[in-house]
Amino acid sequence: MEGEPDKPSSMFNLKMDPETAGKLVKRGGTLLLLDVPQFTLMGIDAQMFSVGPNFKGIKMIPPGPHFVYYSSSDKDGSEFSPVIGFFIVSGPSEVIVRKWHQQEERLVKLSEDEENRYGEAVKNLEFDHQLGPYPLEHYGEWKRLSNYLSKEIIKRIEPIGGDISIACEAELFESCPKTTMEKRLVEQLKHSKFSTRSKPIEKPNKRGSYYTIIPNIVKQKGISGEELTSMNLDKTQLLETILTKNFGGEEDLILGELQFAFIAFLMGQSLQAFLQWKTLVSLLFSCTVAPLRTRSQLFTKFIKVIYYQIKFGFHKEHEKPIGSEKGRSVFLEESWLSDDIFLRHLCKEYFSLVLEATVVDGDLLSWTRKLKEQLETTLGWNFGNTTAGDIYEEDDEFAPVVEIAEDMMEE
Repeated sequence: MEGEPDKPSSMFNLKMDPETAGKLVKRGGTLLLLDVPQFTLMGIDAQMFSVGPNFKGIKMIPPGPHFVYYSSSDKDGSEFSPVIGFFIVSGPSEVIVRKWHQQEERLVKLSEDEENRYGEAVKNLEFDHQLGPYPLEHYGEWKRLSNYLSKEIIKRIEPIGGDISIACEAELFESCPKTTMEKRLVEQLKHSKFSTRSKPIEKPNKRGSYYTIIPNIVKQKGISGEELTSMNLDKTQLLETILTKNFGGEEDLILGELQFAFIAFLMGQSLQAFLQWKTLVSLLFSCTVAPLRTRSQLFTKFIKVIYYQIKFGFHKEHEKPIGSEKGRSVFLEESWLSDDIFLRHLCKEYFSLVLEATVVDGDLLSWTRKLKEQLETTLGWNFGNTTAGDIYEEDDEFAPVVEIAEDMMEE
């Protein structure tokens, strides 16, 4: 780390007595990162920092899932390549090892024998003075962003090899973005503060993450046009089908995928992750029967997930990456505060549904009010009287859809 070369742990300004530190080392895991160049921007969960000359990784990592992300630098630390991120699942006293590949400018896995050898060296404290402690002061934030994530969810969704990067998503740039806000997002990701080096985004030779495929428009033969329109205005039936078919009826699994996508988008700068996050958010907010009758508990948990994602993503008082004078940030851009963002449109309709309902679950009502207040006070959004027809952009694929059934077209 930059700063005191023999005290890398000072990067997190963490002070604790030796006994407490010893307990955390035994209970927590270690991420050993070999040969990472100086000035590389390195992050784990809610904390990002600039790598110094003696950095060899992070210790005292609490058990559970974590997201590691980094952006390689030029020699003087003034320009950076696109972010690469990957999930890890840490266990007590577990050692996870990655080594820097100079030509590819990324971290790679070692053979099992090499990883075991380095693992023993870590357990023998051979690297202890070159390991910084996990930033425990930010762990509460991370838990609220990842409480539905699990090893099984990560294995199901993550790309082959584990690396998540916009550099592998070139085919999405032209085909997927629909709204004006999304087009701005693509430009931000392509030319972001993490992508200041002139390193072209190449066509990927492997597919990205394995997200659940969710149709934007419900299509079904043999039903009337009125029924089809109703199914597209209320996505409750589609939600039930997806929960049964893709998640075995387990509600928490869809929330885990929502958290995976948000983390991969916000910290990993992945366009594919943003599109999946938007799709899942749009699916849930487009249900009218489910939150009030059949899935109140799921929607209470969903609103809490969104609340903490917004709270973290738009937190203006987060510290700059430690050791970096460049002010790199993983948080959402100011343009997300604009009124044309799809989330505002969906929330307006949802708030009207829940807050005007005659019967609603108490917890759901409480968290819905809390989310509405957060969006109004933190982002300055106005949820005044606006009709559904004038809050959606013309090119927004998540606006309400009126379908004409095939049998009606034949008449």
